[in-house]
Amino acid sequence: MPHISINGQACTLAEGSSLLQALRDNGCQPPHPCHDDRLKPIGACRLCLVEVEGQARPVPSCATAVTEGMVVHTATARLQSLLHTNLSLLADGYPAKAVHEQAEHPFHQLLVKHEVNAGSNHQSPIFKDDSHPYLGIDMDRCIHCQRCVRICDEVQGQFVWKVWGKGEQTHIAPADGKSLLSSGCVSCGACVDTCPTGAIFDKRSTGPVDQWTKTTCVYCGVGCQMEVGSHDNKVVAIRPTDSPVNHGHLCVKGRYAYDFTHAPDRITHPMLRRGSDWHAVSWEEALSFTASRLQELRNKYEADSLGVLSSARATNEENYLAQKFARVVLGTNNVDCCARVCHQPSAKALKTMLGTGAATNSFSDIEHTSLFMLCGCNPTENHPIVGARIKQAVRAGAGLIVIDPRRTELAACADIHLALRPGTNVLLFNAMAATLLEEGLQDDDYIAMRVDGLAGFSSFITAYAPEQVASQCGVTSGDIRRAARMYALAKPAMCFHGLGMTEHLQGTQGVMSLINLALLTGNLGKRGSGINPLRGQNNVQGSAQMGCEPASLTGAQNLADAKVRASFEQAWGTNLPTSAGLDLPAMLAAASSGKFKAMWVMGYDIAMSMPNASQTLAALAQLELVIVQDLFLNETAKAVGHVFFPAASVFEKDGSFMNADRRVQRVRQVVNSPGEAKPDWQIITELARHMGHEQGFKFDAPQAIWNEIRSVWPAGAGLSYQRLQNESLQWPCPATLDDNHPGTAILHQQGFGAGPKASLACIDYQPTAEVCDDDYPLLLTTGRELYHFNAGTMTYRSPNAVLKPTDTLDISPADARLLGLAQGQSARISSRYGTAVLPVNITDKMQVGQLFCSFHRADLNVNALTSPYCDNLVHAPEYKVTAVKVKGLTAE
Repeated sequence: MPHISINGQACTLAEGSSLLQALRDNGCQPPHPCHDDRLKPIGACRLCLVEVEGQARPVPSCATAVTEGMVVHTATARLQSLLHTNLSLLADGYPAKAVHEQAEHPFHQLLVKHEVNAGSNHQSPIFKDDSHPYLGIDMDRCIHCQRCVRICDEVQGQFVWKVWGKGEQTHIAPADGKSLLSSGCVSCGACVDTCPTGAIFDKRSTGPVDQWTKTTCVYCGVGCQMEVGSHDNKVVAIRPTDSPVNHGHLCVKGRYAYDFTHAPDRITHPMLRRGSDWHAVSWEEALSFTASRLQELRNKYEADSLGVLSSARATNEENYLAQKFARVVLGTNNVDCCARVCHQPSAKALKTMLGTGAATNSFSDIEHTSLFMLCGCNPTENHPIVGARIKQAVRAGAGLIVIDPRRTELAACADIHLALRPGTNVLLFNAMAATLLEEGLQDDDYIAMRVDGLAGFSSFITAYAPEQVASQCGVTSGDIRRAARMYALAKPAMCFHGLGMTEHLQGTQGVMSLINLALLTGNLGKRGSGINPLRGQNNVQGSAQMGCEPASLTGAQNLADAKVRASFEQAWGTNLPTSAGLDLPAMLAAASSGKFKAMWVMGYDIAMSMPNASQTLAALAQLELVIVQDLFLNETAKAVGHVFFPAASVFEKDGSFMNADRRVQRVRQVVNSPGEAKPDWQIITELARHMGHEQGFKFDAPQAIWNEIRSVWPAGAGLSYQRLQNESLQWPCPATLDDNHPGTAILHQQGFGAGPKASLACIDYQPTAEVCDDDYPLLLTTGRELYHFNAGTMTYRSPNAVLKPTDTLDISPADARLLGLAQGQSARISSRYGTAVLPVNITDKMQVGQLFCSFHRADLNVNALTSPYCDNLVHAPEYKVTAVKVKGLTAE
């Protein structure tokens, strides 16, 4: 630890400190408009100059490393003169009007503080742009700090901004020389964050902010931390804050797509459907009616005719109460959540083979791996902050293997892109495993200590040599072998996977075959390694972990375990139901056959998001009671709802979420709910009271619910609200006497759930029954894209709808020519199950014979196309493989 002197004061500093950081830590605040702690220092503005004894000239503190024995001076006459001169040069061409009208910008405050006048030589700007819905550009305020250029390059990795011209014509503008909209900008807002002058500005955050509240993003499962600005009980701005997850960065959804909170079509009063019309009623009438109908149906058809679907957008506390309500109040294990259609195959595979159904490593490991293997995921679009971190790690030298049918952004910069045929994941990973063993690339030491079943697996896997299966996979045997070698030889190697792995007939088994590779190469239990599913929704990990699935209780504890059951019965003061519960697909099947009668659906638009939409709607129509709890009158409510409970949004309640790398993170109320909307936890407790179960549901705040969760979940017992207030903790985090367990960043360092060793799994390939033929010759895959989220409920109520107005049918140029399709033309897509009409997008990202579309617009009804086939172990739908035909439509 170096020792230096600052203005005569002795200081001891951390190793690797910059001089600027040392000055700030010791009470000095030199101006530094060209510096951002997220960026490499360049010392361009010369305003943070200090004198160091022994140095002939002043040095920029931002770009100077601390060395032992430094003697530093910050306030000499020479430095004051230099500061005034350099600041005056920057101000000479700067608009004085901006300084007076927007005093909040750091550069403006600097001018005022040092009494430097702006504008003596102000000229018209070289570049202005008003094309973007969120970002405005007014380069007459540019001081050439290049922070926008550098943050786009070094943090987001998009390379949108460029320095143009020379001398007096030097200016910053989009790299394509046109507009921000045409430049490849992904609207993350990082350039706005870093700009010290307002040359790049947030067009909507121009008014006052009364308060900034730290909370957690409501979109994907990355769990970005942010501060939400409010004014007059309205959300008016969002900015990133630093955390181990997002390092002061946000994506377009998290930063800008918050308009849903104050959308004019928010439902703010309870409603009952009478005939074909909805009518606003009081909470008392809505709750009394619902309680009476549930009791009536339970008495008539028994408890297992009823079910509850909780929400990945709800908090941990609310999901916990949802499953407790199902089991204690209704008396059934019929409870599920949207993890069923995305997360469950990963959880099942990881728990079966390793003992814990969650990511093995942390996002913090991204900067510590030698190689990424991305399997069926597109993080730069679906998990943009993780995607940006991966891009930067690859730029810094990490290897990259991308396994995806499409040429995604990361596939374009990969060392190897295996563009496999959808549905052949098991074949491909078995072929990679066969290569490892055939070529002696396995980690024998790790296998000897940590792995069982090698002999039997070795015999089994020989049938899957790359040369035997490559043609079925749609890739070359040579590329399979190259990928296997690269993964085995890089130490450590980190796998991320997504819904392209799980939403298949063999979704669970595909993840298991991926785990085989990690076991064979020793890429588990170490920093920078592991098997890490990228969760799609903000709290899909938490909803399942809280027990919102038929066979598990809170903490993913097995309901069939007698000790687990007994502990919950003691905590809840009642016997738990003994019949096996139904998951969501089973509920719908039972509804179709008349055996299932009522469903309470919280924050989950199943009519739009479940596959084979016509079959789903037909099943829902058989129900005698459908209770919808949401912000808006969604497609489920419109089609089949009987009761509507208006829920609070994420900005209107307290609680916690659980992100994809097992962090429990606080959610904090920013504004009040509109009208009579209430947080989900309050609605659940009030309905429980109306059904005679006030005891066990009497909570005054989410913290009290969380404390009950901790009491029944030993692995989370150390995660108190007090600690979560300032710490980013990952479970397992058991209680300790001194309440300081650090959490668990890396799982399986010493052993696995069932013991010191994990067993390899021999998994035979099973092709899906959904195949192309002469009638349906093209293969359609569905998924998400950057600007929208799931059912579009939130993002299509924001200007993101300007950035991406519609879902499109992505098709290769060759297929477009064959079918006579033009860019933007409407086309009818037909499958064996239904039809949809989408505009055509011709792109070289698609392989011949394959199509892709997202599913975010309700009116386009893409899930009318998808099949009834599902994962053969956990029933996750096979969204990724649908045989279709396409016909272009002519304009009327």
